Amino acid sequence: MEIRFYNTLSNSTEVFQPVNSDCVRMYSCGPTVYDFAHIGNFRSFLFADLIRRTLEFFGYKVHHVMNITDVGHMTDDANADGGGEDKMQAAARRIKEDKKSGKVPEGAVGNPDDPYQIAQYYTDAFLSDARTLGVKVAFEYPDNILHATKNIDVMQEMIATLISNGHAYVGADGVVYYSVESFPAYGSLSGNTLDRLLTGAGGRISEENQSNKRHPADFMLWKPDKTHIMKWDSPWGAGYPGWHIECSCMARKRLGRDVIDIHTGGEDLIFPHHECEIAQTCGATGQDTFARFWMHARFLMVEGEKMSKSKGNFWTVRDVLEGRATGIKVHPAVLRLELIKSHYRANMNFTKKGLQDSAGIVRRLTDLRTRLEADSGGKAQPVDLSHPILKQFAEALADDLNVAGALGVIVPWAAESHSDAGVALGILNKVNDVLAVAPLASETATIDDGEASRIQALCTQMDDARTRKDWATADGIRKEIQAAGYDVKTSPQGTIAEKRLA
Repeated sequence: MEIRFYNTLSNSTEVFQPVNSDCVRMYSCGPTVYDFAHIGNFRSFLFADLIRRTLEFFGYKVHHVMNITDVGHMTDDANADGGGEDKMQAAARRIKEDKKSGKVPEGAVGNPDDPYQIAQYYTDAFLSDARTLGVKVAFEYPDNILHATKNIDVMQEMIATLISNGHAYVGADGVVYYSVESFPAYGSLSGNTLDRLLTGAGGRISEENQSNKRHPADFMLWKPDKTHIMKWDSPWGAGYPGWHIECSCMARKRLGRDVIDIHTGGEDLIFPHHECEIAQTCGATGQDTFARFWMHARFLMVEGEKMSKSKGNFWTVRDVLEGRATGIKVHPAVLRLELIKSHYRANMNFTKKGLQDSAGIVRRLTDLRTRLEADSGGKAQPVDLSHPILKQFAEALADDLNVAGALGVIVPWAAESHSDAGVALGILNKVNDVLAVAPLASETATIDDGEASRIQALCTQMDDARTRKDWATADGIRKEIQAAGYDVKTSPQGTIAEKRLA
């Protein structure tokens, strides 16, 4: 079956073919660990996870790599050359202020003067959130998630190569710049040609230090700065790397190829970050491309508005799961489904109603699994893509990740009765390899044994009270179970408590 993905580089949908048949090599831009990642970030991370799972569903082996940016990402990242201050430096100042005001529990971040402690704190938080939502690459850490600060030597090697190849130079201020005029294809991803940049039509160019550059759009690869919060010795002076060079180097190092298959990120990274990555990597390797497919997820809105801290709708994964965002606590599987069910090339509107709808789908699939495992004795039969349901499901995914279409096949099917429970369970297993919601492979998706035992004991007590016709006690126990986050149902076997999804 042909798989077709939209390629930002060509502005068209193309048939996907890997560079090498043995393995699909894929790189995703990960978080800058100066704060908790928000649900807009996670839409992009889950989009990448969905690509990976879809390719594995179709039988490909996938080598997926992501980065952790813990230096060099400036606060004014709309400029190719960067501007403002390092986000890690800004985080250190913010945490100091928060500690003074009591917003950050003492010891939560450790020493705010140590950027490595700050980075580790937010890296741990990101990995926990990513595992909670079933992002596969997070379970592979540290093998396939690379820290920028641990790869400075590789960056310096590529910078030296770019200077040697005539693609980079040392400016009058001692900063190493990439020469955009040395790479005629600059602008091919974003449409920001040098002419458009100069006229202000295609994007922003920093007005700082223009006298030190050969062209206003040239961007920083290395900046000598002894006052910077994080710095390393280099042939160009003690300093730190530019944001863009980090991903070029880590992708090439871990994936082991000059040309990879897929590069993903949010649409805000198209320019300048991904445009600069292409120029750097191609300048160093001599290849005419870096990634065959560039795939980008669009922005996330909240109840129709742009997400921002000033509006009070800037939500992290924890905010949503714990109910601070919408007033309802939700299971991680529900948030995962909500963030992947809208097409990645359309802006997503995150709403309470959407979460409730996703909870309904997760419950239907979860209930189906419970029935099928009981009816089949837990024995799934092998099925392949020739089965009509899986074939339709696969066709939707192969059409540029049409998750809505895939759900349009599976959700009605889940409501049907299934005469062969083993075959149906085999189908559900295949579907869940992609959706990962029923169940969700997660650090926090299941209740712990202690809570499970307590809730089961309450169900037994409720049954005993009903047998005695002690309705007041039974009603009190029901309320206690419900307050713990469970729905209470009556079955021929007695009272059943099911973890509430939303």
